Amino acid sequence: MKKYNCLLFLFFTSILGFGQNGVADTITISKNRQLQFKYQQLIIPVALIGYGIVGLESDNLKLFNNNISEEVTEHIDEKITIDDFSQYAPLATVFSLNLFGIEGKNNTKDKAIIASTSALLMGITVIGLKNITHVQRPDGNGFNSFPSGHTANAFMGAELLMQEYKNVSVWYGISGYLVATGTGVFRMYNNRHWFTDVVAGAGIGILSAKAGYWLYPITSKWFSKKTRELGSNWRSNSTNTKTAMIPFYNGKTTGFAFVKTF
Repeated sequence: MKKYNCLLFLFFTSILGFGQNGVADTITISKNRQLQFKYQQLIIPVALIGYGIVGLESDNLKLFNNNISEEVTEHIDEKITIDDFSQYAPLATVFSLNLFGIEGKNNTKDKAIIASTSALLMGITVIGLKNITHVQRPDGNGFNSFPSGHTANAFMGAELLMQEYKNVSVWYGISGYLVATGTGVFRMYNNRHWFTDVVAGAGIGILSAKAGYWLYPITSKWFSKKTRELGSNWRSNSTNTKTAMIPFYNGKTTGFAFVKTF
């Protein structure tokens, strides 16, 4: 159990460093836009991740996992692999709304930087925990069940969608979270993950998205002045053409999808 707590501690302390100067530190995101770090923002994702980690050793939670798995998979005739696609839907929506003229909190370049940072943190955390914990999947096909990468990817996108468009309409974020929740449910329905895998994946996804915003002042400096100038015009290459690079994580690899509309 100590090795699980150690990895979790290292992941969180790298993020908590941004809040050492007070209860809420202000971080500038884009021109005239700010994001405030508050420790309260950690409560939900930390609780979700903590529940999953406790479930690695708790006999009661393991029994609960088995009961849920039996209940969910009892009447399965065939697998429904919609979760392989729904995991990308919230993140794709973050960029596609902007492409169709619905402006979010940040421009496309800034969103790409934030989303890329979030995807990198999420991918490293998920892959690291899978390699450390070696939890067997419910269907017996592999020992990389904890945590659920599909669920983490979906909830990361849902949190990004909420942060970017909640001032336009909170329903964008709610819709993203509904899709992310459905992704987690289908991971269990398809007998690929335990309940604790899905819960921990949700927490990792949410926390990774929040960290993407907190780390933006650092990650944005990796881009040269020329790149920044190009990025300011990235949203609209012409009056009819728009482009976006969408980061993704499929449970094994992290990459980018190129989207262009005419």
